[in-house]
Amino acid sequence: MTQTIRPTSAAEVAIDLTAITDIAAADIDDFERYAAERDAGILPEEDFRRIRLNNGIYGIRHEDRLHMVRIKLPQGKVAPAQMRVLAKVADEFSRGFAHITTRQCFQVHLVRIEDVPTVMRHLASAGLTTREACGDTVRNVQADPLAGLVPDHPFDVTPWGRATTDHFLRNPAAQRLPRKFKINFSGNDDDLGQTAINDIGAIATRHAATGDLGFRVYVGGGLGATPHEAKLLEPFTRLEDAIPTFEAILRVFDRHGNRENRNRARLKWLLAEIGIEAFREMVFAERHAVIAVSGTNQGIPQAVLDAGGHLPLPAGEIVPLPVDTGDPDFDRWIETNATATLDGRVAVYMTTPLGDITTRQFLALADVMEDFAPPDADHVDTRVTNRQNVLLRGIEAERLFDLWKRLDEIGFGEADAHRASDPVSCPGADTCNLAFTQSRGLAKAVRAKVLEAGLGSAPIKINISGCSNSCGQHHLGDIGFFGMERRIDGTPAPGYQLMVGGGLDADQARFGTKVRRLPAKRVPEVVVELIARYERERAAGESFRAWSDRVGRDPLAEMLAGFDEIPSFEDDPDAYVDWDETTPFAVNLGQGECA
Repeated sequence: MTQTIRPTSAAEVAIDLTAITDIAAADIDDFERYAAERDAGILPEEDFRRIRLNNGIYGIRHEDRLHMVRIKLPQGKVAPAQMRVLAKVADEFSRGFAHITTRQCFQVHLVRIEDVPTVMRHLASAGLTTREACGDTVRNVQADPLAGLVPDHPFDVTPWGRATTDHFLRNPAAQRLPRKFKINFSGNDDDLGQTAINDIGAIATRHAATGDLGFRVYVGGGLGATPHEAKLLEPFTRLEDAIPTFEAILRVFDRHGNRENRNRARLKWLLAEIGIEAFREMVFAERHAVIAVSGTNQGIPQAVLDAGGHLPLPAGEIVPLPVDTGDPDFDRWIETNATATLDGRVAVYMTTPLGDITTRQFLALADVMEDFAPPDADHVDTRVTNRQNVLLRGIEAERLFDLWKRLDEIGFGEADAHRASDPVSCPGADTCNLAFTQSRGLAKAVRAKVLEAGLGSAPIKINISGCSNSCGQHHLGDIGFFGMERRIDGTPAPGYQLMVGGGLDADQARFGTKVRRLPAKRVPEVVVELIARYERERAAGESFRAWSDRVGRDPLAEMLAGFDEIPSFEDDPDAYVDWDETTPFAVNLGQGECA
């Protein structure tokens, strides 16, 4: 869909319903009919719930008619026309903003069920879908946001992510799995695609002996209340065998996964039960069967061939980034948010506080994407990231200052992307049925406190979840928190478990170590205390993780003694009120759908 006149408000965004594909239209018509049958009492609630989830529509905390709509962005890619439609959806049907998830999707909340079909049609008119964004399906297929731009990437994994998306979307084999199923791609061992925590993780590689291109494939990773690191399935999978391998893994999971206990239904539990050797044997046998089926294995998908995803990255020139320009704020932004890339251009991380983009920002960002397009494209290659930021790729170095000024005008010009002032957070008790605490409110408070203390640029990743299920990926934070209830003399108070030392590197997951349980209102102080001590004590080049390992859990816990104490309600009533709330804390959970 092309917008010939740039809209200045959501009301001006044009919706072309003729652009909706027949298959997407049929999906939406079916959903609308099912919703009507549920309201009429014809379709049982549980049956509608399964249909709703498979169409990317989640329940909202203690609401019957309001829902969260999750919008898939395969590999995080988003175009200007889609940004404008997202602006319209957020403004007219939600709260005026959308939230970036840790799986490269957008979410809008508090959408009335009767408006959901209209929202789905708006999205489909721009080539977006909610189909299989939730439910026991193959979820949004992620990819390394820097894929194809880094010299040590053997090839661009983005087309492979797209081909995998297309292969499993609406695939009959992927509609009623034992549990949700997640697939991620990374371009190298930095693992920006987070392959180590997914059901299938594929890392671009070269064969050690022949130099052929292929994937190193991992299986059975996952976070949740009990995190599991993915296991190596195969050190080298030929490109021609990639899709059959993925399908074989899924089919083995479908056949042998636990359908009796949803708490132990993810692929990670099957591997824990039978072991990687037995699982590997089953997958290889299944792959042989998949390939033997006529028409199933067509070699490298045509979409990959068309995009050049089967070829080594061409040699390119890395253009030096500007330094000492005379503007210290711009220099700082370049230092922390810009990366020189293989195409002779620059990739820029747009710091997106709390992962939220408003209607006005969507519209302005769409204009930026068109105005700063490289000469060989009509818009900037733009991708949302699993740290809830936005990456603008292919920026010409001489235009960086102008881009920074434009981004600053719309609230996205801050430096320090992926640092202490840029925490990741799930939606928390604001909308989620499973969350104990207001993780978004805490993230805002932490961000404000570290900025006030002048520590926002510390090279530390902070991750916050409202419960133990790790939608905010607290296991992977240098500093991580998950919400819980604390009780003092029988009175409930909001609390968090502090964890330190998590992260991903060299295709390995490192899950944080529990240190102390804290009252919610003391968490920002604890973050500042930890960062300040790290800044004082670290050796040159020492990461927070290395520092926390060197100091040790018990000394860190001792350092924070006293922070875990909660005064009586009579002495300090505010300690019993969560962040972004005005009334005393109470645990009021609903039926879980997301975790």
